[in-house]
Amino acid sequence: MKFVDTHAHIYSEEFEQDVDQIIEECLSSGVEKIFMPNIDEDSIQKMLALESKYPEVCHPMIGIHPCYVKSDYPQQLERVEKLLGERNWTAVGEIGIDLYWDKSLKKEQELALAMQIDMAKEHNLPIVLHCRDSFEETYEIVKSKQDGNLEGIFHCFTGSVEDARKIEDLGFYIGIGGVSTFKNGGLDKVLPHVGLDRIVLETDAPYLSPTPYRGKRNKPSYIPLIAQRIADLKEVRLEEVAKVTTDNSLKIFKNF
Repeated sequence: MKFVDTHAHIYSEEFEQDVDQIIEECLSSGVEKIFMPNIDEDSIQKMLALESKYPEVCHPMIGIHPCYVKSDYPQQLERVEKLLGERNWTAVGEIGIDLYWDKSLKKEQELALAMQIDMAKEHNLPIVLHCRDSFEETYEIVKSKQDGNLEGIFHCFTGSVEDARKIEDLGFYIGIGGVSTFKNGGLDKVLPHVGLDRIVLETDAPYLSPTPYRGKRNKPSYIPLIAQRIADLKEVRLEEVAKVTTDNSLKIFKNF
């Protein structure tokens, strides 16, 4: 079986000492591709270095994570726009709104999200969305920009059936990760009602490890555990989850 991890920060410092082993474990588990969301300007070179070392496996996005959007966000986004014109990227991400840690830059986050969506449309790229404690705010901005030429993933989905319906109606995909395996994660009530054709797999490594590794460093090699949980909840075979989610991922990241 083949799998894709649509969201992993394997260029981060948590993997500096053993990234080669992490990639080896990833491939041994059937995870053939890892899509890497960018965080800020400082993470770009680390991410590209990993792509250079593993060009068939590690594929970079470009964007500014909402937690790293600053008051000078127009200058931050000038750099993103410049890089978008210099080479191929898989997506604009991870972008969005995060109201969990700090609400003081909410307006700046909203404007940065809108601007980066416009960049993605200009370059015919999907977007990968972060919406912690901000689903409605993020959804409304994306909806306002949806003209039939916008697609992407709502990453780390933890919402309701109603939220999932809204994402599906936008033509977007739903990123499912380790939270789906948590006893009180809530997705056991939601995933049976979500179409498999709208689901992609992700780890968000090194964060949000699936059960039985919860609380430990997450790794792309844990993707099959997430896939098995989805298979159990939807009462389908693991092989079907692997095939459909992999096909979904390659539809989104069509350049790779």
